[in-house]
Amino acid sequence: MSETEGDATVDPEAAVDPDGAAGRGEIWIEKYRPETLDGIVGHEHIVERLKRYVELDDLSHLMFAGPAGTGKTASAVAIAKELYGDDWQENFLELNASDQRGIDVVRDRIKNFARSSFGGHDYRIIFLDEADALTSDAQSALRRTMEQFSNNTRFILSCNYSSQIIDPIQSRCAVFRFSPLSDDAVADRIREIADNEDIEVTDDGVDALVYAAGGDMRKAINALQAAAVVGETVDEETVFTITATAHPEEVREMVERALDGDFAAARAKLDELLTEEGLAGGDLIDQLHRSVWDFDIEEQAAVKLLDRVGEADYRITAGANERIQLEALLASLALDE
Repeated sequence: MSETEGDATVDPEAAVDPDGAAGRGEIWIEKYRPETLDGIVGHEHIVERLKRYVELDDLSHLMFAGPAGTGKTASAVAIAKELYGDDWQENFLELNASDQRGIDVVRDRIKNFARSSFGGHDYRIIFLDEADALTSDAQSALRRTMEQFSNNTRFILSCNYSSQIIDPIQSRCAVFRFSPLSDDAVADRIREIADNEDIEVTDDGVDALVYAAGGDMRKAINALQAAAVVGETVDEETVFTITATAHPEEVREMVERALDGDFAAARAKLDELLTEEGLAGGDLIDQLHRSVWDFDIEEQAAVKLLDRVGEADYRITAGANERIQLEALLASLALDE
């Protein structure tokens, strides 16, 4: 079964210290991680279903699918804390499949945890983060392990791409799809955290954080904390510098010059972004993809740009030179003028 709804992020009131003290020196993504499912705002339908599982103490195998920073890990930990209380760490095993992706992990660590004795609860939880990084052999072993220990173990799998998980595992799980956070959700949480930490954030600073995050709350909170260290006020310029993100206006200018047939000017702007501002080619491709419909260009030009972006992204991912591919993208746009 699949659930898709809204945006998920952290409710500061459910995560901060009771006295509301800001406290410096902490990692804010941990400080503002929710302790309960009520602390995860947005994704109302998902949270409602998960809370029902907890209330009945009848958890099934779960799969959380979606991009980074949307509340998947926070939801898994919150479930464990609500089910087991102070004993949650003894009954919750977290593994990161991208680091431990071989079949031996499934056969050894997971089986040892599932077999170990425990009291007071009917089952334990094994949380496998980035499960789509598991090899096919490891996934096959995991499927058999899920069957073998289904009487006393529940699995929660987290992945970015559910298509990378074999069908026999998906069919054993209730699938919840976490969509990227909306701009409003990210902006509201940035302002709440800034107020709690007594940080001044300008409106354009909030907009820049939202743009740089691209729907990833974890990235937004990290960027806010980094920008807060630089100066007393978090503004647009500080955010773009900290996050190594190009101003949308500069990216738009580069694209428009290419579309106008002025390849030399477009290439000069690209060189400025890559050399003087230190952007990575892959990050610039991502910005182009996210911003193409915000550009004031005709639909046909936007479609053409997306086609070129997709081709350049594929080649860069395959190992091609970033600068050459970006220049080829701009040349293609200029030649079609």
